[in-house]
Amino acid sequence: MNTTLSIAWEFDADLVVVGGGVAGLTAARTASRRGLRVLTLSKGGPTDTSTQYAQGGIAVVAPHGDSVESHVQDTVVAGAGLCDPGAVRSIVEGGVDAVAALTDLGAVFDHGRDGEVSRTREGGHSTRRIIHAGGDATGAEVQRALNAAGLPVLFGAAVVEIITGPDGVRGVVAVSEKGFGIVHAPAVLLATGGLGQLYACSTNPAGATADGIALALRAGALVSDLEFVQFHPTVLFTPGGLGRRPLISEAVRGEGAILVDSEGDSVTAGVHPRGDLAPRDVVSRAIAARMRTLGTDHVYLDARAIDGFPQRFPTITASCGAVGIDPRTDLIPVAPAAHYQCGGVLTDTHGRTTVPGLYAAGEVARTGLHGANRLASNSLLEGLVVGERVGATAAERLGEAARVTGIAPVRHPRADRKLLQELMTEHASVVRDGDGMRAAVLRLVGLLSDAAAAVDTDRVDSAAVIRDLEDSALTLTARTLLLAAAARTESRGCHTRSDHPDPREELHRSTAVRLGPNGRPQLLPAGTDIHVSWSRSTAPVAP
Repeated sequence: MNTTLSIAWEFDADLVVVGGGVAGLTAARTASRRGLRVLTLSKGGPTDTSTQYAQGGIAVVAPHGDSVESHVQDTVVAGAGLCDPGAVRSIVEGGVDAVAALTDLGAVFDHGRDGEVSRTREGGHSTRRIIHAGGDATGAEVQRALNAAGLPVLFGAAVVEIITGPDGVRGVVAVSEKGFGIVHAPAVLLATGGLGQLYACSTNPAGATADGIALALRAGALVSDLEFVQFHPTVLFTPGGLGRRPLISEAVRGEGAILVDSEGDSVTAGVHPRGDLAPRDVVSRAIAARMRTLGTDHVYLDARAIDGFPQRFPTITASCGAVGIDPRTDLIPVAPAAHYQCGGVLTDTHGRTTVPGLYAAGEVARTGLHGANRLASNSLLEGLVVGERVGATAAERLGEAARVTGIAPVRHPRADRKLLQELMTEHASVVRDGDGMRAAVLRLVGLLSDAAAAVDTDRVDSAAVIRDLEDSALTLTARTLLLAAAARTESRGCHTRSDHPDPREELHRSTAVRLGPNGRPQLLPAGTDIHVSWSRSTAPVAP
């Protein structure tokens, strides 16, 4: 076994961006335009991002019949008491300018016959404020426009570890087909997306393996509210379907589709005043309850009354057609599936974490915008707004020490991915309980003891090393999520406990977790001040 890692390449930068989706590329573009030397690392290809698969659109305040206050209120209500109102307002206010910058870059949004940008309504919104592109291919258009900007991206490269010193971040160790490399940099942005691959079925791409959560924890940062995993209520169901499943956008319900069960009855009638357009946690719970009552594994979305469905929703039409369903004449079978990580690496609204020089933006970050349940189409909004801010803010790290030396091989424990997914799907899904989560923790510890597997950086096969890194990230994130979820003995937002069905006032607060000296996640005591506060000359405020 080697005692130091063999380094094949090196690079110097002012900012390393980890991830090639909306938040990462927006930050890279902004920082580059301000004169920073930026290197973006993406472990997949140009379109292997969660951004690429976003269907519905971008929630941004409409010029008529809408207001910042209305958008803020809708967001806070959906967040079930855990949103940071200041963060919500800050990000919502930045939406119009962020979309304008994207349009200037070449992104094309759908327009109506009146020449104005088309807007639709989605669950939890009080008005039609969702702009979209290609009918139901908004994320693909956003990704296309950002990719076309020609930013330097090293594809097929994954970060192994973030290196820090007394002054904060000093750079990263990465792996690519050229072998292991070092990027010396005083600032690193985590824009790695979510954790959907923790579950057997997800709307997320294969690369959504919680990389950023694990990297941040191991670098000493705090993560917050990780127990809040949003399950999208309407994902295309096929018997035995696993892995990434096609999303049936909430915009379909916004245009008039209704949810019905196997007997033709409404799924959400009497559940919420907004019915099928209630916040996602409400609709997912209603579907789960109806499936449990009827003993079925899916319900249906009836979109037959929507005129011009193939033109409005071409992506969904193609997905349905691939399994023999025509939404114009057939009911669409749907069921909830893992969709979005509402919590994440604790940041402020400029992406700063509790580690100087380490930033996070997009789904991996917990800014306070989403609280206990994300409002539909606020994700691309957050990625654009916070990504741009990080690109500008990273200049505060110029001049800090940024040299990486003496890198040892990585030995992070990892469980078998398939077994881990089965475990999380059974015990930490839409509805959870304490007994199930305790069983999951014991089983996970047993898997680690039985396998004794670790990331093996003695190998030179980059694909194998990346796979090991992903499995170790999923393993650490699963332990962290289960720890936070078990401690939250209430139901709030998209965290539903069958053994604690009601919210509790004493738990009307965010959780925070850090990595202990033994390499295990530790829950911070209730009442701990977990806000982020540092600048170039001050240390972060962290427990």
